[in-house]
Amino acid sequence: MKVLIVEDEKPAVENIIDCFRNIDESILVIGATGSVKESVNWLRENPLPDLIMMDIQLSDGLSFNIFNNITITCPVIFVTAYDKYLTQAFEYNSIDYLLKPIDQHKLGNTIKKYKTLRNYFVNNYSSLFEYLNTQNKKKSRIIVRKGLEFQTIKIEDIAYFFTEHKVVFLVDRQNKKYLAEKNTLAEMEEELDEMIFFRANRKYIVNANYISRFKSVDKSKISVELSVPVNEEIVVSQENAASFKKWINEI
Repeated sequence: MKVLIVEDEKPAVENIIDCFRNIDESILVIGATGSVKESVNWLRENPLPDLIMMDIQLSDGLSFNIFNNITITCPVIFVTAYDKYLTQAFEYNSIDYLLKPIDQHKLGNTIKKYKTLRNYFVNNYSSLFEYLNTQNKKKSRIIVRKGLEFQTIKIEDIAYFFTEHKVVFLVDRQNKKYLAEKNTLAEMEEELDEMIFFRANRKYIVNANYISRFKSVDKSKISVELSVPVNEEIVVSQENAASFKKWINEI
């Protein structure tokens, strides 16, 4: 397996190489680039690797800009010190998103995931990327209406969605309410990353990054408190309580 490392910190590059060596000695690092510009030039001048290990924050900008300059069809493992780019990362050929410092065990599981997908789609490699895009691509922005105009809100800025009088609204981190361009919460839920958003009940979908605390109420239900004001208590229904606990433990 041939791998390109896109990372602007030399110690991090050395750590990744050591991890690969310990995971599988057949993994060959064929290049290491440290900027968007350098990476684009490398990809233009060399055959595409089997896999790219890509840091998101590079010396001259976000690595997402690489995709704006050259077509990349191989799988990508994104790496970053922050989790705020999670949703955006899966708009590209991502098979995983790892936080720094790199955990060798987690990287090993990601390599196993890559090999499983590669073997499954070995007779039709293009289907692998179609599969990845179908499974992982989620919206990075939501279209909302403000009066007669439309605008977009970044997914990471949305604290929660709710429905009222059969209309779907969203509330952002500044506690501003907008009318969402969806008829039902079910339609909205289909376009959201399930690792970030959870359908608490028939009325609310909450963003994990804005949950400040939660507690058990009425035996089997769960009360969720967000870091932004909400006009009423958000209660996870009895039917969803077990799923909520599993979800919150995995994020």
